[in-house]
Amino acid sequence: MPEERLQKILSQAGIASRRKAEELIVQGRVSVNGQTVDTLGSKADLEVDHIKVDGQLLHAPKKHIYLALNKPKGCVTTTSDPEGRETVMHLLRGVKGRVFPVGRLDYASEGLLLFTNDGDFAHKITAPGSRIKKTYVVKVNGPLTEEQERHFREGVPLHGRKTSPAELKRIKPGANPWYEVRITEGRQNQIRIMFKHFGRLVEKLRRVKIGFLELDLAPGRYRMLTLSEVERFRKLLGMEEAGSGE
Repeated sequence: MPEERLQKILSQAGIASRRKAEELIVQGRVSVNGQTVDTLGSKADLEVDHIKVDGQLLHAPKKHIYLALNKPKGCVTTTSDPEGRETVMHLLRGVKGRVFPVGRLDYASEGLLLFTNDGDFAHKITAPGSRIKKTYVVKVNGPLTEEQERHFREGVPLHGRKTSPAELKRIKPGANPWYEVRITEGRQNQIRIMFKHFGRLVEKLRRVKIGFLELDLAPGRYRMLTLSEVERFRKLLGMEEAGSGE
């Protein structure tokens, strides 16, 4: 097996997403054949080298796992939190195998969140070029004008770069209206910042759909994706047919 970048190996082994794996490497928590590796771009071969994370030997996952969770408010989308807050991992009791979240929902947001130990799947579904639509319902502390709605759809400045075009539809009018928002990006706090650009604060935010997959779980509950759902995602992402999954 050819050598691959260490962050890709960690991701494929179900340790963390590639971005989080890069953080683990920089923090000096990864070793190869007894030597700490803290430089991004380092390569290894999982079949030949002894790779450890926090002293634990890495093994390739025997089986890929794909989960959907309805994330409640009040927990962070990460495998651990230095501030000691509850993470989404506390909701996955009973899952046999290490998984990590695909993308994120912030602390105050809720709704559909995917988990896997398939690093390639996670990388492709969160990549900017995937064009997988995420659908949200959002309660705001005041309506946008028609002109503001038009600008919202066209994209607004975010950290020096304009957001990609978005779909926006008011689904419940009133002093505190609800909107349906569809985006293909997943930049941190993106929807909250987009509404804030027009002087509106998000009061509630729930992700109800990722691609074709709709939220069908009670808050805090999870389920395995079906094999047909996994294969449908992999087809959308241009990957080979799923070889495993529940």
